[in-house]
Amino acid sequence: MAQAPPTEQRSKVEAAFLRNFARYVTWPALAFANERAPWVVCIVGDHVDDVVDKTLQGRTEHGRGFEVVRMRMSDRLTGCHMVYVAYDDSARRRAVLDEVRSKPVLTVGDAPEFLDEGGIIRLLAGERIEMGINLDQARASSLAIPAKMLEVARDVLENGSTRRLR
Repeated sequence: MAQAPPTEQRSKVEAAFLRNFARYVTWPALAFANERAPWVVCIVGDHVDDVVDKTLQGRTEHGRGFEVVRMRMSDRLTGCHMVYVAYDDSARRRAVLDEVRSKPVLTVGDAPEFLDEGGIIRLLAGERIEMGINLDQARASSLAIPAKMLEVARDVLENGSTRRLR
């Protein structure tokens, strides 16, 4: 059997992590219409494959299924629980992050400056998985990041400064 191309493999890893974030991060109850409302995962930017959709299809976390929504820059990001920001352009990333700032929305991206721009989780899926977490922004968004996620993070931004853990 042929190995998956690197971009497809990276997308599979990212999708698996999105599912795990639904498992471990705690959202406030008001983030969902009811106890069975799905996790709405919004993908904004240059991410074009459908691997995330296929990976999350039929899966559940905490009794909730997943709905993947692809959005354009001009779309309103209402109803999203997670937003994967896949823009190379920093101005576009910051515009998306500004729209959901202080709302119970987990933002995930892979740009090196994603945490400094106000993103919550920077996920780099290459030969090794590296994760950075912006605790300040998570708290401002009323999201609780558990200690077990912090233990595997490479960088943690807290109280305005970044600590390198690995």
